[in-house]
Amino acid sequence: MTTPRLSNTDIDELTAWRRALHRHPELSGEEVETARRVATMLAATGPERLVTGLGGTGVAALYEGVEPGPRVLLRCELDALPIQETSGAAHASELPGKGHLCGHDGHMTMLAAMARLLGRQRPPRGSVVLLFQPAEEDGAGAARVLADPGFEPLRPDYAFAIHNMPGMRLGHVAVNAGPGACASRGMRIRLTGRTAHASQPERGVSPMPAMAALMPALTALGSGGAETGGNFALATVTHARMGEPAFGIAPGEAEIFVTLRALSDPRMDRLVTEAETLVATEAAAHGLAVEIGYEDVFLTTSTDAEAAVIVTRALDRIGRPHGPEPLPMRASEDFGRFGAEAVLGFLLLGSGEDHPALHNPDFDFPDDLIPIGATIFSAIVEEILGTP
Repeated sequence: MTTPRLSNTDIDELTAWRRALHRHPELSGEEVETARRVATMLAATGPERLVTGLGGTGVAALYEGVEPGPRVLLRCELDALPIQETSGAAHASELPGKGHLCGHDGHMTMLAAMARLLGRQRPPRGSVVLLFQPAEEDGAGAARVLADPGFEPLRPDYAFAIHNMPGMRLGHVAVNAGPGACASRGMRIRLTGRTAHASQPERGVSPMPAMAALMPALTALGSGGAETGGNFALATVTHARMGEPAFGIAPGEAEIFVTLRALSDPRMDRLVTEAETLVATEAAAHGLAVEIGYEDVFLTTSTDAEAAVIVTRALDRIGRPHGPEPLPMRASEDFGRFGAEAVLGFLLLGSGEDHPALHNPDFDFPDDLIPIGATIFSAIVEEILGTP
């Protein structure tokens, strides 16, 4: 297998495929039609194995090399976001309140390009798995795929993912050994006391004093500082609600949402303990019952030293500019869970210094990145599995 040379026809067809995905976004766990489109595309490239329904709606294709060797997994995401698109593009989302505003449609298309190349030329040894993973945005997809018995025969020795990144020069790659994306989780706090008539608030147990104290106290748990510091942590209050929208009732319950974020999993464990202790102490002081739950749980995504060397060699060979900045990033990526299975590499690919930011309503993946991403993936595979 040589470094990919997609034809103009390939690029035109892949661009049209990406824009069709963009027009029909599906949210986390709902990617049924997207998965169908992906499976149809992969089947046409003749993989040795095509697996559907992984972790719900995930799809994977296996391409076997000529000789035995390591297995390399390349992963992208299927899901879109619950955001109304305002890009004005001719291929903008046709579904109100939903949009591919993180570039997952482009990530899928880079792997679709790899499927074409692998369909034409297998690696000389080992094998390649292309994984189209569901439900990345809520942090549930990677864990579901890894727990699915259907994934067992596909378990890799190496795993790589590329995420586009606005604010970086178009086509520039960020790669570095160590943390690439923060661990995070949504903490849901429910405080329960007792309602009372608003004229006799002393007859009830209001969560108001505890709520008023907790919001700044939780925020203060974040150590802040540079993301490169091992102690980096951040606690962000994202939602708060108390009682009913009525003037005659003193509230008896309240709810607070807090996003906890840390550069490492051990630092996240400490932050969770600190937050839970603070909530329990404040609730007890005001005679409140408390319930705590967690959603959108992401582990740290960290690139292994071996993977960083492989990627750097591959980028140098194809002349692709690279550096460590802006890694690590505050955002989270559930790709980190694959690090327990394989040597893991996570890359950022610049989508333009002035390009709309991820999750902005006017974001649209730059089509120019499709052949660039495919070339990078192919070069990484060559570094591990060799060339003919």
